[in-house]
Order: sequence, then C-alpha cells, then structure tokens
Amino acid sequence: MTESQRALETMVRQTQATARVPALSVALRRNDRELWTCQVGTSGTGIELSADSRFRIGSITKTFTAVLVMQCRDAGLLRLDDPVSRYLDVPAHGELTIRRLLSHTAGLQREPFGDVWDTLVAPDLEGLLKELARAEAVHPQARRFHYSNLGFAVLGQLAAKVLDGQWWPLVQERICGPLGLAATTLAPPSQAVTGYLVDAYSDNARPEPPADFGAVAPAAQLWSTAADMATWGAFLADPESVESSGEVLSAATLAEMRWPLTPRHEGVWLTSFGLGPMLYPQPDRSVHVGHNGAMPGFLAAAYGRQGGPGNPGGVGAAVLASSGTASEIFDLAHRLINEALTGDPMSIPVWLPGTPVPAELSSALGRWWGEGYEYVFRWSEGSLTATGVDDPQWLTPATFAPVAGETDIYRTMSGREAGELLRLTRGPDGEITVMHWATYRFTRRQQTFDGVNVFVGG
Repeated sequence: MTESQRALETMVRQTQATARVPALSVALRRNDRELWTCQVGTSGTGIELSADSRFRIGSITKTFTAVLVMQCRDAGLLRLDDPVSRYLDVPAHGELTIRRLLSHTAGLQREPFGDVWDTLVAPDLEGLLKELARAEAVHPQARRFHYSNLGFAVLGQLAAKVLDGQWWPLVQERICGPLGLAATTLAPPSQAVTGYLVDAYSDNARPEPPADFGAVAPAAQLWSTAADMATWGAFLADPESVESSGEVLSAATLAEMRWPLTPRHEGVWLTSFGLGPMLYPQPDRSVHVGHNGAMPGFLAAAYGRQGGPGNPGGVGAAVLASSGTASEIFDLAHRLINEALTGDPMSIPVWLPGTPVPAELSSALGRWWGEGYEYVFRWSEGSLTATGVDDPQWLTPATFAPVAGETDIYRTMSGREAGELLRLTRGPDGEITVMHWATYRFTRRQQTFDGVNVFVGG
C-alpha cells in the first residue's frame, strides 16, 4: 500500500467511525492508476463486506434517467424545450418542459401525491400519471430551483414511452451494458447489505424496511457497488476516458449536461444543477460532477472531476453507506478526489514539438488589441488560440476552427466568446491587418473605438 493509499484509507476509516456507519464502501478511479477500493464495517447479512457488496444509490439514479432523456434528444425523438404533454398523456402540468424538469426548475412539488414516506408504497405508472392532477406546482416554471423526485419519475416514464420500452431494461441495455456497469441493478441482489437508521442517542442500529419505488424508480431505485459508481462519476465528468466511441452519449452532450443552470441556494453559490447532474466547483477551478443519493437506510455519493490542473483524466470517486443519517459521507467523495490528486499527483507530461503553423495563419500570431485590451494569438496543439494578456492562469484559451466553405472565417469552439465568429481581413500583401472577433475589431496597436491609434512603445 502506498503512502497516498494509506492516507485515503485513514480518511475512510475516520468517516466510518465518526459518522457511525455500519458498512462503508468506497472506490477511486483515475486513468493513470489502478482502481482503489476500501470497505469498512459489516454487511449486516452474515456475508463478509467486500468490494462486491451492493448498496442502494438513491438519487444517483436520476443521472441515469437524465442520460436516457438526452439519448432521446440526440436521436431526434424529443426536444428539451417541448412540453411534457407532447409525449405523455397527463391530466395536469403538461406545460412543464423537459429542460426544466431535468434542472429542477419546473416548480413541481417534491414527491408524488400522498404520504409515500409514511406508507412506503409508491404508485404504479397509471397511478403516477393520474395523481399528477392532485400534485402542486409550488413555484412558477423557471422561477427557482426546487428538487423534485416526481419530476424525474415523469421524465423516466416519458423517455420509456418515446423509446417504446420500459425504463429499467432501457437503462440496462443502453447505458449499463455499454459502460460495463454489471453490478448496477434494479432490485437488491444477494450481495446487498442491510440499510440502517443509527440511533442518535445510542449505538443501536435499526434495520430500515425495504422500499420499492414502483413508477418513481427513475428517481431513486437502483443498487450498485462503489466501483461501478466511481466509473459512472468519471463518465459524467470525462466520458471519453470511460467510453471513447460515444455510443452511450457524446462528449458534447455530456458537456451540455454539466453546464450549471441554476444555483441550489440563493445566497451561497457553492453548488448547482445542470441537466441532471449536481455540480460542485472546487478551489482549483475544477468541477466535481455527479449526484448524491438517499433512501431509507442508505446514503451515497458519486462524482467525477472535470478540468482543473493535474487532472490525469477519468477521475471518479464513490462513497456508499448503509446508514440513512451519516451525511458526512457526502463530503468524503470530494475529499477523496482532492487528496488522491494531491498526495499522488499525476506525472508531468513531456512537452513535444507540435505541427507547423499553417501559412495562412502565420500573420495572425502574436499580440493584438481589442476593446482596449491586449490578447495573444498562438498556434497550439493544432489550433489557433487566443488568451488575454491579463487572463488568470486557470482560464483556458479560446480555440478556433475554420468554417467549412468559407475563407478567413473561423468559429470559436471553446473558451471566451464560444460560438462566435472570427473574421480575418488581409492587406494587399496577404498579411492579416485586422481581425473581427464577435464583431469587435482587433488591431496590432491599441485603438479607440473610432479607429484612432494609441501610442504603444517606441
């Protein structure tokens, strides 16, 4: 065991002891290291706790439903801004859009109508849709974040109808199979651990009753291992490191899902939601992408790292707990990722010479001024890039690609002004004299907006 792994195991054991978790299973994945797992505690079933022990993952299930919905979108079977009623026959709330349900900004009440957490009886599909007439819109659509299990139940059934199937077989066939998530199941298998409520005022742990979520399964039903969930977290954050073909979902669509759409709290912007995933920005300008989960007797967290310095790719961590009250485990997933990359940093890649600058872009390189600010245009890793002279080091440069069928027109592919055009203007000698980026004029010398040169240098 390496020194870094000993530090990780200490963190896990400390959390298990202080949070009083009967069974705790964790996994850490990264492209440049072997999968690391750790289990502490007892399964409660007489079967030894192991890396193959299965835990309920609760609302991490929502990210599978979100991916299924986005598969439908990418196949042209639905549009995110369409109302639900276009695909499901619902008695109420049919005006809510798929995009708003995915980002928890539709305003729909949290749970299905009734006292499901008293009875632990979830509605079937017919009951789920029928009882929508009795569910409230507790906020206007697009007004604010409001978490809704009911909303994701509707999304799961909508995707199943669009794909002419049932939610779980579709998830299994279209997501779990291609990604090799063989330990992720709808029902508890023989390796399932017992979920507990740990008494607040004693060391007694009381088993929680099992609960089948019926038609609400797309919100919180699944079981899995920490290893499967670490892979899933890595896929959400860095899909090409897990499944390079894009068969499950393209990298561009995952990037769309990761874009923060709404903060969870008005006054403290520490976490947000995209189109399904939870997003936790980190101090090093990376983002942890994934979800937390909670069901009676179980808590779970699975996250992957997107961006940031020293990221070897494919980084994911999962923490699964057999306690419904050990909220400390949520932070542990983030701490494990940060500690692993600090205590056992990736190797520094060797710099190698790149491709020559295309002749038509040689006069684009160097310093340019726009809006009164100075930028540096470079040829880097096969692309034209631009960086503000005063940009912080963590800010990635803008990158450009030629627009097919056009001459001297480039599209901004990432970074500042992504999506906007860069237009090059040449003088009689063919050298680039002026550039227009997002319509702003860029010149070799600093200019006022009416084109007067400002003295720069000797």
